[in-house]
Amino acid sequence: MPDLLLGQTLTFAADPFAEGPAAARHERHGAVLIDGGLIRASGPAAELRAAHPQARVHDYGQHLISAGFVDAHVHYPQTAIIASWGKRLIDWLNTYTFPEETRLADPAYARTIAARHFDLTLAHGTTTACSFATIHPASVDAFFAEAQSRGLRALTGKTCMDRNAPDGLRDSAQSAHDDSKALIDRWHGVDRLSYVITPRFAPTSTPAQLEVLGALWAEHPGMLMQTHLSEQTEEIAWVRDLFPAARDYLDVYEAHGLLGPGALFGHAIHLTDRERARLREVGAALVHCPTSNSFIGSGLFDLAGLKGEGQRVGLATDTGGGSSFSMLRTMAAAYEIAQLRGTAVHPAALWWLATAGSAGALGLGDRIGTLAPGREADLVVIDLASTPAIAQRAAQANDLWEALFPTIMMGDDRAIAAVWVNGSPVVPQAPQLCASQ
Repeated sequence: MPDLLLGQTLTFAADPFAEGPAAARHERHGAVLIDGGLIRASGPAAELRAAHPQARVHDYGQHLISAGFVDAHVHYPQTAIIASWGKRLIDWLNTYTFPEETRLADPAYARTIAARHFDLTLAHGTTTACSFATIHPASVDAFFAEAQSRGLRALTGKTCMDRNAPDGLRDSAQSAHDDSKALIDRWHGVDRLSYVITPRFAPTSTPAQLEVLGALWAEHPGMLMQTHLSEQTEEIAWVRDLFPAARDYLDVYEAHGLLGPGALFGHAIHLTDRERARLREVGAALVHCPTSNSFIGSGLFDLAGLKGEGQRVGLATDTGGGSSFSMLRTMAAAYEIAQLRGTAVHPAALWWLATAGSAGALGLGDRIGTLAPGREADLVVIDLASTPAIAQRAAQANDLWEALFPTIMMGDDRAIAAVWVNGSPVVPQAPQLCASQ
């Protein structure tokens, strides 16, 4: 029997960065019809109720029904160390990240962290995440097995590092290739799971490792490749020292076969003009991580400029370098960083980034990210009056955007009234802590 969700609905027919708020489709009294894990129709509630009288009705009143949030760059192994006091990127990695990632060599601990990650992200309305794992194949198995058990669309890959990392977190060029290949064979395309080839970033991979990962990607051209690019100025200088023959940071990846339309580059803050032109030319995707960029002091992403020149851009929490599991908070941070660069990003563009924009960056725009018929039924239902502060501001709203913007700027998990995954309602579990923590 199909399910009919009633409430306000919001989806996108185009990119609001190009088309403005008119790219959005809002129904004040809307509905979404779900059957067999897919969205079959969306539109005015009266029309869909009349056309589908047999459907089970779920009336969400004035709540807003949207495609679920899509987090395009996370580090699930860092779940337990989110909001750790630190200095700059390299200090933070050495002090917190690498010791914690070493713990995921234990498959049981990896399973615990994977479950906790999905408990937390689902509670915040995130229905798809593209994550880095650790060098341990068991960390990939844990993430995918947990996502599979919940029916989620999820993406990850073994993080490859064969230098400039501590004992217990280094592999080799050969093991990076062999482990990744075995994990691809085991998981890629199973249910709603996708493998992503994952060199951490240029400083932690030798040229030999980058070369074999580029060759592996060439063997699987429909697959994604994710890494980091130009996050901090010290990092860029380090790359220059390690790869003196490269024209710039991006050239390191391109020289080793790691640049193309399926490439995902996290951060991409301090890009040269040549890098920007080349990224646009090949159709790679840039992933904006605003809470992380401010938390670790990386810099101000040029959202307006990059979108204005035609770059593909997604949005991400970058947890645990990012300071929140919430895509609402991430949208708010993107707005604040854009303001510091002199641009006020419209709420329609922010919401698009967290849904259709990130889905497009992951090459999944034909499957998730909007309420269009045929898309997978991953949905979030938003309470636009979830706290007294938000409610009193939303009560004065003259249109949808004035009603939605307070939730973007001040909302948290209390705003998540319901989550649907693959056509079924999900009740997020309370996060469970390890006895040792």
